[in-house]
Amino acid sequence: MMSLFRKKSVADFIDDSRERSKLKKTLGAFDLTLLGIGAIIGTGIFVLTGVVAAEHSGPGLAISFIISGIACVFAALCYSEFASTVPVSGSAYTYSYATFGEIIAWVLGWDLILEYGLACASVASGWSGYFQGLLAGFGLNLPAFLSSAYNPAKGTYFDLPAAAIMLLITFLLTRGVKQSANFNTLIVLIKVSVVLLFIFVGLFYVKPVNWSPFMPFGISGVITGAATVFYANIGFDAVSTAAEEVRNPQRDMPIGIIASLLICTVLYVAVSLVLTGIVPYTHLDVKDPVAFAMQFVHQDWFAGLISVAALLGITTVLLVMSFGQSRLLYSISRDGLLPKILSSVNPKTQIPGFSSWTVGIIVALFAGFIPLGQLAELTNIGTMWAFIAVSIGVLVLRKTQPNLQRSFRVPWVPVVPVLSVIFVGYLMVHLSRLTWIGFMVWFVIGLAVYFLYGRKHSALASTQHQANGKMLDTE
Repeated sequence: MMSLFRKKSVADFIDDSRERSKLKKTLGAFDLTLLGIGAIIGTGIFVLTGVVAAEHSGPGLAISFIISGIACVFAALCYSEFASTVPVSGSAYTYSYATFGEIIAWVLGWDLILEYGLACASVASGWSGYFQGLLAGFGLNLPAFLSSAYNPAKGTYFDLPAAAIMLLITFLLTRGVKQSANFNTLIVLIKVSVVLLFIFVGLFYVKPVNWSPFMPFGISGVITGAATVFYANIGFDAVSTAAEEVRNPQRDMPIGIIASLLICTVLYVAVSLVLTGIVPYTHLDVKDPVAFAMQFVHQDWFAGLISVAALLGITTVLLVMSFGQSRLLYSISRDGLLPKILSSVNPKTQIPGFSSWTVGIIVALFAGFIPLGQLAELTNIGTMWAFIAVSIGVLVLRKTQPNLQRSFRVPWVPVVPVLSVIFVGYLMVHLSRLTWIGFMVWFVIGLAVYFLYGRKHSALASTQHQANGKMLDTE
């Protein structure tokens, strides 16, 4: 039992990253902030807003985003403390290894593999929908059997655009981290400009009468909406996976995590108010609500511009999520819990190429064959577990290692971490039964992988075994 909870010290993590990391340090606070915005603003703002307003929150969608944002801010503060204390790739997996031990770290890592993988696949499916809509505007259409995921009843077998964009993103990621960050920066600036333009133009068409009733489904609808739009805030945690590629992680990581989340929450709330002020919430159950709002007020030229911005926005989400997934596999593999080939680094580009292509190919197949609805259901729960673990981890590490150097400290401990656990836990109980069942199945598979492979190949176990052997030889 003791071996299951063996811990890797913070000092060992930092020493290992200095000695063994072959990743290139090129990112700064501005790059990290835009990576976070690139991951957060996408499907949430361009797709989820309409469905959640129509089915759960009504005009109270703005409150749903505020509640979800508050829950994420508490978690973001906890992530920031860990990111400045343990500036190593791996996000919640790495933090849990230093705090709770190997088995808990593995569960969190396996959990994050689910989160990033399904998020990428579901976003790729959403990208395909927008792309095909854009093609249709020019009178072009893909053959039905290549237009959507496997559904013989509808004559669809493979979503070719979803798989193709995933492979294209993977190719870009393997060119180099700075090149990927520069591409992300350009696209983020374009899509944020379009979002701000929508808010400005939309204000002239807002009719306050559309905000009444403000919460047509009651407070329970707003809470359910908050649990649903939680998906829209997923992404800031992916920033923490870039720690080993940041020039000054102790300073820049907290800035990137917190700034990206705050900026996106403000934009979400503003878009929600303008959107439901332009269009009655009952009309918003559409796949492209922001573009639809401009069509509703006969600004068709702007609707087309928004569709292009949505396509670009979703592309950056894919980029950052794929980046996070490959760095997660890199970290877990370096610790021996997954095959070592996943932590191999291309000497020329200084990128974990094998893990990047592994992620790209598997996600492309998922996005190509599995329908979007089934992909999106499991994404939220993986993130929520990670947020709770990181929040509790701050409390544990403050107690067990109070003198540890922390460049950023969560304010008002233990209040903020406890509030993070309460807010996120409350949203978790509103997830569907099917989501919980799927998560438990994934959990059981993860335990099997750990006991059949990870436990035997753990680098920490090997190190401790060698240390014990030396002690016996000395005696």
